Amino acid sequence: MSLLQMAPLALHLLVMVVLSIYSCHAYVMVALYWRQRRRLGHVPPLPTPAVWPTVTVQLPIYNEKYVVARLVDAVCRLDYPRDRLEVQVLDDSTDETAQLARDLVDRWRARGVDIHYLHRTDRTGYKAGALKAGLDTATGEFLALFDADFVPAPDFLRAIMPRFDAPDIGAVQARWGHLNDGTSALTRALAIGLDAHFVVEHAARNASGLFINFNGTAGVWRKETIVSAGNWQADTLTEDLDLSYRAQLRGWRFRYADDVVCPAEIPAEVDGLKSQQYRWTKGAIQTARKILPRLWRQPDLGLLVKLEGTVHLTHNIVFPVMLTLSLLSLPLLFLRETVDASRAYFMWASVFLVWAVSYPLFYAVAQRRIHPDWRRRLLHLPGLMACAVGMSLINTRAVVSGLLNRVSPFVRTPKYDLTNRRGSWTDKQYRARIDNTAVMELVLALYLAVSLAYGATHGQLAVLPFLALPVWGFAWIGWLSLRNSLQPRVGGDG
Repeated sequence: MSLLQMAPLALHLLVMVVLSIYSCHAYVMVALYWRQRRRLGHVPPLPTPAVWPTVTVQLPIYNEKYVVARLVDAVCRLDYPRDRLEVQVLDDSTDETAQLARDLVDRWRARGVDIHYLHRTDRTGYKAGALKAGLDTATGEFLALFDADFVPAPDFLRAIMPRFDAPDIGAVQARWGHLNDGTSALTRALAIGLDAHFVVEHAARNASGLFINFNGTAGVWRKETIVSAGNWQADTLTEDLDLSYRAQLRGWRFRYADDVVCPAEIPAEVDGLKSQQYRWTKGAIQTARKILPRLWRQPDLGLLVKLEGTVHLTHNIVFPVMLTLSLLSLPLLFLRETVDASRAYFMWASVFLVWAVSYPLFYAVAQRRIHPDWRRRLLHLPGLMACAVGMSLINTRAVVSGLLNRVSPFVRTPKYDLTNRRGSWTDKQYRARIDNTAVMELVLALYLAVSLAYGATHGQLAVLPFLALPVWGFAWIGWLSLRNSLQPRVGGDG
């Protein structure tokens, strides 16, 4: 076999080894979760504080005219002592949202709520900058954060605050619920992925003494924790992940409240999803660059904490790996058919199939834990897997940009006041900017369809299911993106 023929095999081996590491991590999360499942499912009654601590609720918003009233109304209806609660509307808006927010603040202040409107004339630092500016005047000992699309229940703070029962508890994160997971096949698939992150990953990490991350919203921070960890910083696109690790490296402990659920909107249109995924992916890589050297230098951390933290911060490497694997499909099929010496490699490489079950198991465990109709919901699991592959092109761009530490703006995900019963995004403003990956995604779908046809016509039937998924994923995401670009856009994008 020539060096030219060996090159695809060597690259395939490399990407499969990398993918195996992250697939193994999914098994580890399931195992850690399973070991703690009984304790996780039975939360003991929490003692009511003799004196409820003071809390400042921060609401960072930017051009959110469709959801700002829903958010402010929900927060001002929180069942918490009025003399212990402050609300800050941190508004960077440049459209009519600003006036809507001012009117809401005036209305609730007249009803006796201690609510304040802070408007910045520029977006320096984006969300991190707004939170930092609000922190300067916040009067609460604790800070509760809600993004614009979240709707906390009235008892949210009464359920969360008793968990700060030790002076080293720095933050408590609630589980995200979904307002519109039944809107489309896309939102049904995405809900499965979010559920697994919270139900399995957060619970497993928290119960095992590993680092968890605050997810930017639907949680509460101790103010002292934020200040001592260096405050909010805008040098990554995931300021929440960055601050979470900095705080835990300083010895603060986090808690995850699986029984407290705060519902929110899932991105219903693919361009919004892409902007969100790009931000999360690039931000995590930026955070890894920033935090990992310090994590490994920390002398008082165990090896398991360091290893798991490394996988946690770098897990988005799987996207360029999946993209590379897709591009290798046709050369590998050709080699298997035409080069007899390569068949021994492919027989040996079949051992990697053991990792194919890890992610489906990871997602299935979460669905079974929280949904009575979990079997029906798992019908959308192939859609999630296809979506992950289809998003690998845009997320690979994000990984590369993060590794190169390129500067890019914080692009927020548009919200449209959607629920399963009503609402549509097609006739509204704020639609995310059209990205230029749609054509490439469709080209990749065509390329993989050719690979699938080649495999089918040459009797390589075992690989067809593994090729069908990326064909579906790239075709689905590419078509949704192309269709969105052809729809008329209402007003400005905000």
